[in-house]
Amino acid sequence: MNILQIKSGKVEIRKDNGTLIRTIGNGDAISADFNSDQSMVAITIVKGKVEIRKENGTLIRTIGNGDATNARWYGSDIALTTNKGKTDLRKENGTLIRTL
Repeated sequence: MNILQIKSGKVEIRKDNGTLIRTIGNGDAISADFNSDQSMVAITIVKGKVEIRKENGTLIRTIGNGDATNARWYGSDIALTTNKGKTDLRKENGTLIRTL
């Protein structure tokens, strides 16, 4: 099991013993979360968007309306908490399922 740590806006993927595996992102991350099998990472960036990246750091896509404050995986879907206090449930491809 790997651990995500944010240092200076970069997301570090570390082994559970603390060894650095790799650093991903553009240096503007505020939160990050692995999916259930740790093959992808949802990174919330300062601009309010969420980047979906492979564990090797490759950008898959950017989702959201620019108002996200946090993103968490729920199965294969992603819950984005917005600065308005609402939660957008989105598919992995970014399609809005519903707003809670």
